[in-house]
Amino acid sequence: MVETTNINVTKVAKSKLKDLDFSNLPFGKHFTDHMLVATYANGGWQSVEIRPYEALSLQPSIVAIHYGQAIFEGIKAYRYENGEAQIFRPYDNYKRFNISAERMCMPTVPQEIFIEGMKQLIELDKEWIPTEADHSLYIRPFMFATDEIIGVKPSENYLFIIILSPTGPYYAAPMKILVEETYTRAAPGGVGFAKNAGNYAASLLATQLAKQKGYDQILWTDAFEHKWLQEVGTMNVFFIIGNTAVTPSLEEGTILAGVTRDTTITVLKEMGLTVEERKISIDELVDAYDAGTLKEVFGTGTAATISLIEKLKYQEKVLTFDLDKLTVAPELKNRLDDIRTGKSPDTHGWMISV
Repeated sequence: MVETTNINVTKVAKSKLKDLDFSNLPFGKHFTDHMLVATYANGGWQSVEIRPYEALSLQPSIVAIHYGQAIFEGIKAYRYENGEAQIFRPYDNYKRFNISAERMCMPTVPQEIFIEGMKQLIELDKEWIPTEADHSLYIRPFMFATDEIIGVKPSENYLFIIILSPTGPYYAAPMKILVEETYTRAAPGGVGFAKNAGNYAASLLATQLAKQKGYDQILWTDAFEHKWLQEVGTMNVFFIIGNTAVTPSLEEGTILAGVTRDTTITVLKEMGLTVEERKISIDELVDAYDAGTLKEVFGTGTAATISLIEKLKYQEKVLTFDLDKLTVAPELKNRLDDIRTGKSPDTHGWMISV
């Protein structure tokens, strides 16, 4: 095992930070000076290093390109007023990353590399963390297969990499959502619960078609009846019905166990709402809307945090929500923002110091 104390660090000769416009940070467009790279070969992790962010040199035959053995995570770091860098719930992402690795027949990454390596990398580039509202340092750990062979079998070699991106809001405006009835994101027994690259590639066509119709994202339904609700775009979804927050259950393994989803459940309960994790159909949702009890719909995710939904279309039925009357999602977002930026006490131990 490679200890993180033995990480070789090569710093850039000249930082790109001075060229960054912190007032204009589109999501995922800019990257910090350094990255962490770990190599898996011969049945174990061979090396870990932090080096300048740069292009990778890879053979065109590597397994990840042809057979999709690739997984990733999304995490965020924030900088408090005293300059201290804090990461939001990285241990939960670490656990989920290895769940994805096992499902995709990949080696698990030791905590010393994933967590401690991440801390060292962020400490090196912490001046890149923006402090503007709704901004953060987005952390992208990922792993992919590097065997140089055309053949359908698990790779024996892998690269694990962490890159950092100072970024602004993922969705700058409330969303318009189309309920998907043709394409399927995941089915029981599949890989819907794993954060693997193929899940996202498979979603692109349906999302593109929705955008052509004037919608921002889609609300996925089950593979068999296209009736039971799953995720909204790349996020988990919550429905406020009366004084109850309903979110689709994780039991079938078709939905990603979001860290922000879990956080949201905790905070909603603290706000006095009842939270139900269960199956919910589009028919129930429409009935609740018609009865006047469906008050809000919003998405949750690391990139988007809390994303408001102003319109939801199912067949010929259009559900609209008055943004000025929303109460739960805005308060939820404010509470999460205050915890992440150090304005409110972190009573759950979610913030981890670098």
